[in-house]
Amino acid sequence: MFYLIGIGLNENGISLEGKEIAASCKKVYLESFTVSFPYPLKDLEKVIGKKIISLRRLEVESKFLVNEAKKQDIALLVYGNPLFATTHISLLEDCRHEKIATKIVYAAGIFDAIAETGLQLYKFGKIASLPKWDKDFTPKSFLDYVLDNKKINAHSLILVDIGLEYKDALIQLKECCIEKNITTEIIVCSRLGTEDSLILFGTVEKLMKEKVKEPFCFIIPGTLHFLEEQVSKRYRIE
Repeated sequence: MFYLIGIGLNENGISLEGKEIAASCKKVYLESFTVSFPYPLKDLEKVIGKKIISLRRLEVESKFLVNEAKKQDIALLVYGNPLFATTHISLLEDCRHEKIATKIVYAAGIFDAIAETGLQLYKFGKIASLPKWDKDFTPKSFLDYVLDNKKINAHSLILVDIGLEYKDALIQLKECCIEKNITTEIIVCSRLGTEDSLILFGTVEKLMKEKVKEPFCFIIPGTLHFLEEQVSKRYRIE
């Protein structure tokens, strides 16, 4: 059997159900390539009481886990919400195709936590991803989603690729906004759900002076409701 278990946003975020299932499995794997974990893996192992095997992208996206689930009960742990990434949905479909029983155990993810900013979740539009640039790879098309959202006054959540450092991410975002003629303030969310949780609201220039730890994401707000404006003010950098 194949278990897909969300582990929430901190080392204690896994549900009691998820913890019990993981402890009963023959092998417990961790998908660790889509996010920079805000805590050491050993802390999660202590909570679960089980050795956890970290997997690379190639292993998760291959038939490795499906073949393992044919032989024994296994669990794949996923940071936050277990179905936020399409890769995990594909895994479930592969298992079902092979007649392997599956079970999903949910937990809170980043899309739950960003409500702490005061922005209303139902007013978010398409989600964009900010990729890490290199010399020959500087894509800016992700901001087309932001432009689409702005047309309907919706907020834009921008997920940041693993390995892209905070100030570099801001520089990339600023360059893209200039090219797409987007002028706006930005909300930064860092390590939400942990003791290091941080929310900042301001211009890129002001945000550039702050120290922000991974994992983090950006929000480009749409039109703010008066209550959203009232709550978000507490995070504004003066």
